[in-house]
Parts: sequence; C-alpha cells; structure tokens
Amino acid sequence: MTALGSTAATPGEETARAADIVERFLIASMVPDPETAARYISPELKITFTGGRKYGHPSETAAFNARRYRWVKKKMERTDVVPGSGETIVYNLGTLYGEWPDGTPFEGNRYVDRFVVRGGKIVQMDVWNDSAERLLTRNGIDA
Repeated sequence: MTALGSTAATPGEETARAADIVERFLIASMVPDPETAARYISPELKITFTGGRKYGHPSETAAFNARRYRWVKKKMERTDVVPGSGETIVYNLGTLYGEWPDGTPFEGNRYVDRFVVRGGKIVQMDVWNDSAERLLTRNGIDA
C-alpha cells in the first residue's frame, strides 16, 4: 500500500504486464488489426522500422507490410523484459514467415522488436529483421 491507500504493482507484476501488452499488440498487428493494436499504444508512439522508416500508428506499419509482403506472421520464440525506472523495455524475438509479393513463401526470417512501455502503454517500438538480406540473396547479390 502507498501512503494514499492505493496498491502499487510489484516489479515482477510490472514486467509481466509489459510483456503481456507487447504480445497482445503483436498478435493484433499480425491479423492485421491496427485498431485493436492501437489499444496498447500511447498517442505519442514512435515506431522505427527496418531501414529507419518512421511511423506513429499501427495502421501505418500494416500498410508498409502490405507492400513488402503478400502476408507475414511472426513465430514468437521469446520475450525478454528489462525493468527500469518508470519504464519497462521488452524485447520480442523470433522468426517471420509468409509470402513475398510474388507469392514465393519464406520462413526463418529472424526479427527483433524492442519496445518501451510506460504507464501500461507502448511509447516506442524499434524493428529489425533479415528481410533485406534475404531479398539481396534472392536476387543473386552476395554482399
């Protein structure tokens, strides 16, 4: 109990809550259902996608993915949570699978998503994956 009589979440509860928020956001994003995903974000959300692309809402990242892939899903393999002072950092790691725009299937495309969660909302998301490397290889470029 705090001095005002309300209960505060323990650090373990905060980290579990942050991980749950991120996983729910990612599940909604994979549908894609940007409006449901938006339930978990702050109005000040800053998203940086691969290549340094900047977005502010899940609908923008869904539109980007619709151009990059015919469809794409995540095989979430692990979630690592780092508690902080006033915020929690959540890393979600796994692989992407789906189809390129021409219908060619792919799987095993590694990704790392990093989130900052404050006050029960996602305020920042950074995305990295191997899609660019896979496209280079697919086009015969070994760079």
